Amino acid sequence: MRISVLKEKVRLYLNDVRLELSKVSWPTRQQLKLTTIIVIVFMIVAGVYIGLIDVIFSKVISLIIR
Repeated sequence: MRISVLKEKVRLYLNDVRLELSKVSWPTRQQLKLTTIIVIVFMIVAGVYIGLIDVIFSKVISLIIR
């Protein structure tokens, strides 16, 4: 009997998941492309910024240690 209860719970869970996914507002292909480009550009800018800060701090620390 426990297996049938488990099967019923899994079935109800999957039905709930399907219901919730039908409520999701999915982006269009164009929106997806645009937001992907924005994220990639932002990550490149953030990487360059962090890299520059790292180089600056490395130079300052090496000057202090001398």
